[in-house]
Amino acid sequence: MRRFLFTYTLAVLPWLACAAPAKADTAGFSSHVQPLSSGEDVYRHVCQSCHMPDARGAMGAGAQFPALAGNPKLQSGAYPVYVILNGFGGMPWFAGVLDDTQIANVVNYVRTHFGNHYTDAVTPADVAAQHPAVIPQEE
Repeated sequence: MRRFLFTYTLAVLPWLACAAPAKADTAGFSSHVQPLSSGEDVYRHVCQSCHMPDARGAMGAGAQFPALAGNPKLQSGAYPVYVILNGFGGMPWFAGVLDDTQIANVVNYVRTHFGNHYTDAVTPADVAAQHPAVIPQEE
């Protein structure tokens, strides 16, 4: 029996090595990731995992994620732009991850939803003006 298995294995190995892998059917899939263009899209895919779907924040496991719902700090559009670009506390920065339009859109979304009624819109130009300064390195 051992001899049979050994012979069978030797006979099958070359065939397995030459067999082409099966191709997956990808007809229904796009090769591009859909951009997050609306503020709601950005919030749902980037922000809500920490700030929660209702924007009421969360606390636990040694971390605190502040509520954005009814948050008076959002009165100035410059504040959330700064926090998104530079990070704050445990929040990472998103400069270079989200573009200026995405940041403006999510700030405007948060400032006009979840019990917030701040209607003075932030523009991509407002976001661009707050980008961290790049310090040139000496050569």
